[in-house]
Amino acid sequence: MSRSPDQIIRTEVLSLSAYHVAPASGMVKLDAMENPYSLPDRLRDDIAQLVATAPINRYPDASAASLKAMLRAALAVPDGMEIMLGNGSDEIIQIIALACARPGATLLSVEPAFVMFRMIAAFAGMKYVGVPLKADFSLDIDATLEAISQHEPAVIFIAYPNNPTGNLFDARAISRIIEAAPGLVVVDEAYHAFANASFMDKLLQYPNLLLMRTLSKLGLAGLRLGLLAGGPEWLRELEKLRLPYNVGIVTQLIAEKVLQHRDVLLQQAAAIKNERAMLGARLAAMHGIEPFPTDANFILFRLSEAGHVFQNLKKRGVLIKNLDGTHPLLKNCLRVTVGKPDENALFLAALEGSLA
Repeated sequence: MSRSPDQIIRTEVLSLSAYHVAPASGMVKLDAMENPYSLPDRLRDDIAQLVATAPINRYPDASAASLKAMLRAALAVPDGMEIMLGNGSDEIIQIIALACARPGATLLSVEPAFVMFRMIAAFAGMKYVGVPLKADFSLDIDATLEAISQHEPAVIFIAYPNNPTGNLFDARAISRIIEAAPGLVVVDEAYHAFANASFMDKLLQYPNLLLMRTLSKLGLAGLRLGLLAGGPEWLRELEKLRLPYNVGIVTQLIAEKVLQHRDVLLQQAAAIKNERAMLGARLAAMHGIEPFPTDANFILFRLSEAGHVFQNLKKRGVLIKNLDGTHPLLKNCLRVTVGKPDENALFLAALEGSLA
């Protein structure tokens, strides 16, 4: 007699809930930290021609050598550092966790943080330790160093800026974490385009530091392209877990073409930062709303009855992210992605109507 799933599947997997993506058809979609701007028509025409002639009957370049060279130049990856590409940053996180999942190994992060750090630790069978941030969402460096000393994590993930809070942690505190870590420290810079800070130039200084980037927040979320940069001694081992042909030929071709027009992406990022300043000021001026400082392309804010307001926004055709109940520090918190001016105006009007 065959066994049921609960008799076969690992208990830590059975206890998980699948990552939920809310349906957004017909909504003003401001829930997923996407770039709201389309590429210029001329560039889209070039991409259409590329796709039309792409040899999709053949496997892609397994090493993606041409794309890596363009990324190295565009992102100023230091000489001597290697690059590994993933099907989004999620795959890279999973590769790192699988590689480090010796029996009893620990993955450490802060909380609240990107939910996939915790989930992928469970996928890989690692122990997970989340160190709470302070009430203002800053790093509790003393508690973090104590946790490192106690748990000796194989790998530490730090998002910079942090998701879902949006703030940049103190760079000196992160350096202290890297120096204290007995294993790897991975700094996730998914929102680098909207912040004026990076640890890219620290890769040569710290041999246990790896740095993640993604093109998703820059406007290419549909391509699912993530990047890991770091010392060859680490990436050589991680490459063993990367599945062959994980970055498709269409993704490679489109990413290369768009990187030739990187000024377009940077102009869009600048427009998002301008809208972010406007949106933050408007939220701060509303009675009963507390927006938090952000260096990302979204704003976290707190208000009374967040769940009720969230549902009212949905009824008005605006989808943002409800974080109330996901972590004690996020009580009554909602997160809105910065959209185009008309989308932001619709959100603000719907929010005012939901508060009435």
